[in-house]
Amino acid sequence: MANIQLLTNPTVQDREALGEFAEALLDRAPNIEKDMARLSKAPTDRVVIADLFRSLHNIKGDAALCKVELAIQIAHPIESLLTRLRAGELRYSRLLGEVILLAVDRLELATEALVAGKGVSHLKLVALVEGLEQLSQAAQADLDSVAAQVIKAVTGFNPAPGAHLTAPKPPSQLKNQDRIAADLRFFRSIALQFEARSALFQGRTARILDLALETNRVADAPVDKVQLEAAVYMHDVGMMFLPEYLWLKIGKISADERHLLQGHSGFGAGLLQRMEGWQGAAEMVLQHHEMPDGAGYPNGIGTDKICPGAKILAIADAFEAVTLKHRARGHKRSILRAIAEVNACDNQFAPEWIEPFNTVIRRMLEQP
Repeated sequence: MANIQLLTNPTVQDREALGEFAEALLDRAPNIEKDMARLSKAPTDRVVIADLFRSLHNIKGDAALCKVELAIQIAHPIESLLTRLRAGELRYSRLLGEVILLAVDRLELATEALVAGKGVSHLKLVALVEGLEQLSQAAQADLDSVAAQVIKAVTGFNPAPGAHLTAPKPPSQLKNQDRIAADLRFFRSIALQFEARSALFQGRTARILDLALETNRVADAPVDKVQLEAAVYMHDVGMMFLPEYLWLKIGKISADERHLLQGHSGFGAGLLQRMEGWQGAAEMVLQHHEMPDGAGYPNGIGTDKICPGAKILAIADAFEAVTLKHRARGHKRSILRAIAEVNACDNQFAPEWIEPFNTVIRRMLEQP
């Protein structure tokens, strides 16, 4: 039975162990996504089902060992579902697969929030776990209707009932939504791989994403939030194409090193440009180091040519970098120092986005 207290207000018993669990989850989650893709093509493949069960069982074991009780709450009913699949009591369906992927995604987001010292109420984990428990006990005839209810309760998305599950081709709208969701999961997995290169980066993707999306929302969301989310995931991925010593270097860098570093936005944008439907995100990634006065890179364009999403990303990324630089001052003092530096750089950031950004930070500081 879902423990509401654990799922809405979790406590961290051992922060070092939590970090170890987060690293283990980072390694295991991509394998689950790959196995789910395999299972969708071969729904009765018992080997794939066994691999999935083993992965979830290991995640649950990691959570128990590291005392991450929230993760146990999420992993246990998924494991129960896979037990029934493995025993042949249930048959795989597309909606069931979507629920399992959704649950793993929420587990990753919840773990990132715990590592970052943030709340998890926005993830609707109670609805997720209660839905998973209901699914783990459902009859085959009720499986898809219950799965649809879980997806609706957690995400607000109401999948079309019945017919598309067995049709040879799903409706184009649903197919497009599936593709977008799959692309975002892929982009996020790459961002988390970048995070894993340094302990200092842990949780940065989630922090920048929250700040960028909330700044956009406060300004009445003029930027497409899906494109903005993709840009957050991909904006620093180009760093992985550069020598590691360079972007982990502490202290001054040479002119040649600076020139190399400035190429990273082009790599990330280039990847997005080659994928259908992500041109908006590509533009944001390419331009997120441009400045209103034309002194930025890679093209030195002025404020009128910089897209709004890049302007948001520039502020959120810089804020994260300055907060990291002053982390020794403590959480709230590092935030205060970062907000002061961002507001002082009137030639670096678009002035129309400073006030929405400040509103978000004020709310952040008001939180206990």
